[in-house]
Amino acid sequence: MLAFFETLPRCVVGMEACGSSHHCGRKLRELAHDVRLMPAAYVKPYVKRGKTDAADAEAICEAVRRPTMRFVAPKSEEQQAVLFLHRARDLIVRQRTQLSNMLRSLLAEFGVIIPQGTGTAVKYAKGVLEGEKPALPQIAVDVLRQLSHQLVAMHLRFRWYEMRMRLHSKLDKRVMLLRTIPGVGPVTASAIVATVGDAKQFKNGR
Repeated sequence: MLAFFETLPRCVVGMEACGSSHHCGRKLRELAHDVRLMPAAYVKPYVKRGKTDAADAEAICEAVRRPTMRFVAPKSEEQQAVLFLHRARDLIVRQRTQLSNMLRSLLAEFGVIIPQGTGTAVKYAKGVLEGEKPALPQIAVDVLRQLSHQLVAMHLRFRWYEMRMRLHSKLDKRVMLLRTIPGVGPVTASAIVATVGDAKQFKNGR
């Protein structure tokens, strides 16, 4: 693709904004092309017939020329790297929650109640690994130990992501500035900077 665009004179290149579009956008801008990314939802109304590559390309060509079209600024590699961190952290959070809920529900079948909250489930799992043995059939105890190992290990990975995110937030002046807003912590501030990038692309603060 890049070899093709290298032979073209400077032109407007319209693309739907997706994961790989930001990488392509950066590369095409290096070739001096005017790259304009558009949310897929804004392009869809211009599709005239069934979804095909040709129909999608025609819709993108139509949409990119609309005077009221809203464009997405291509993200930098640094932005995408921070989003990489956020998405991996989100995955760990979901998996840890699923695992703690499973542990809680399985034990409830035997009348063992773990209070709500991921922290209490992790604390219980650590107790199991330290030698606490609930009055359960042996096969259930074996499974409980395996789940406890998984939950504690996942919690440690979550803590790594948290520390890495806090470290990054201290190195970015924009994140530090956002954190001065009451109620905005390091995770939210970092996510805003990584997602929005240059806020000048918006007409107003809202």
